[in-house]
Amino acid sequence: MKLMVVGGGGREHAIIKKLKENPAVEVIYALPGNGGIARDAVCVDIGAKDIPAIVAFAVEKGIDYAVVAPDDPLVLGAVDALAERGIPAFGPRKNAAILEGSKVFYKNLMKKHGIPTASYEVFEDAEAALSYLDTAPLPTVIKADGLALGKGVIIAETREAARAAVREMMEEHVFGKSGDRIVIEEFLTGPEVSVLAFTDGKTLVPMVSSMDHKRAGDGDTGLNTGGMGTVAPNPYYTREVAAECMETIFLPTVRAMAAEGRPFTGCLYFGLMLTPKGPRVIEYNCRFGDPETQVVLPLLESDLLTVMMATTNGTLDKTPVTFSEGAAACVIMASGGYPSAYAKGYPIEIPDDLHDHVVVAGAVDRDGTLVTSGGRVLGVLATAPTLREALATAYARTERITFRDAFYRHDIGKRALAAVKE
Repeated sequence: MKLMVVGGGGREHAIIKKLKENPAVEVIYALPGNGGIARDAVCVDIGAKDIPAIVAFAVEKGIDYAVVAPDDPLVLGAVDALAERGIPAFGPRKNAAILEGSKVFYKNLMKKHGIPTASYEVFEDAEAALSYLDTAPLPTVIKADGLALGKGVIIAETREAARAAVREMMEEHVFGKSGDRIVIEEFLTGPEVSVLAFTDGKTLVPMVSSMDHKRAGDGDTGLNTGGMGTVAPNPYYTREVAAECMETIFLPTVRAMAAEGRPFTGCLYFGLMLTPKGPRVIEYNCRFGDPETQVVLPLLESDLLTVMMATTNGTLDKTPVTFSEGAAACVIMASGGYPSAYAKGYPIEIPDDLHDHVVVAGAVDRDGTLVTSGGRVLGVLATAPTLREALATAYARTERITFRDAFYRHDIGKRALAAVKE
């Protein structure tokens, strides 16, 4: 089979590595891919949002199955455009991808269908939002409605910070049109859990839970990032919590989308907060999370391509999906200065025996040498029977990889280890 994976980061590299395990796969094209992905796929210089070019390439190469991994092309309708040319693809159609594309949409959906989430108000006028903040409980959460590269959410501890966030989004347009509407919602407390799930629009199969680490520095200090590391499973996500989430959140979401005429297929990401009052949805994503994918897929025992195709074909209820009982860890190596300004172009040294345990997010091939090109550069992976062993192995591998100004957190999984019983 000829496969095509749209995207060019660590998530896509993890997906490609897993897809390669299927012996029927002849070739995988990555659009655009990156310098590290080039070891495992044929990289093609077509941007992830260039849907006409993506479709034209798929037709030209006779692609048998496509995986659209990032949020932007899904929200823009890449799966619809491929389907129109007879190319099946993993991921939701445009009218279902709105579940991530509009926070106003998903908050209203949950309210209408009784899915537990934080209380909220929607604003299209800055003055009205600023007036509301005069009496809103603190801390409060301000969210730009549309996609904002994962940066459109501000947790404001003070009224001054909240007002500044509203003005930046609605008056200064720091997130473009994504901030034309905003959601101001209740601040929730409790352990956070990420749960990815395969779904064909009717059947839903949760994957192993995970725990992300967003802050740049040890001890959850510094700026928010796209993710500095992950572990799986998340020890706070017990069997009892999982059963409650399936009954009150997961299946109701799939049913709600179907009832709205927007059946969701592909990977549905649930960002959850385990509050004292029970699990609540913080956010939905319409695709695999990054870097959650890097720890979830290595624990998947079933063939990824078979499962993906079942979500497209509507046969997930007849497709076994099993995961290892072990644990996985991912440590992100980043460029000094990330998530603010950082330098690029530094050579990366990865020992040959580690390539199978590394996913590349921000690097390019320059005359045969892998050099840094992004803020998050690499994800270093490990699986083991226990979380403690997986973390020890991941860190031992991380210490053997070098590039100038590299940094990484030294406490990935610390909170999980404190909660886990090994």
